[in-house]
Amino acid sequence: MRTRTSLVALGVLTVVLTGCSHEAGPTPGPNPGTPGPDALPIKLDALSADACYSSPETQLPRGCEKYVTEVGGTAGAVHQRAQAGKTVNRPLDAQGTALDQAVGAFRGAGCTTVPSPGGACTKALSDIATAITAVKKQVNQQATTG
Repeated sequence: MRTRTSLVALGVLTVVLTGCSHEAGPTPGPNPGTPGPDALPIKLDALSADACYSSPETQLPRGCEKYVTEVGGTAGAVHQRAQAGKTVNRPLDAQGTALDQAVGAFRGAGCTTVPSPGGACTKALSDIATAITAVKKQVNQQATTG
């Protein structure tokens, strides 16, 4: 009886698994790509809510690595937005360059391993915060005049 129950259970399991093997499962959708310049105000709001932005002088530089990576990606969107119109928005493009330079300074100083605030790493974080503030101002002006 025990062998017969085991064989029935094995048969049922085989049928169930065979039925599932023909399903392809979910197919991946199209690649959404990178967010366009219209996502920039949302991204800037998110970055400015981070402690690495609001109090760079007290942050441990190695704790801001992810934040700086996000800022680095945002700089590209800033440049894209600056060049999206009929004429290049030079002040906005310059702020994108300031973001690039501050991110480069952070990375160049090896801040991802620095365990305490101060020095070149804190200066880079402060420069990033200043540039983000300027970018937000430019983007908000575009929104009210555009």
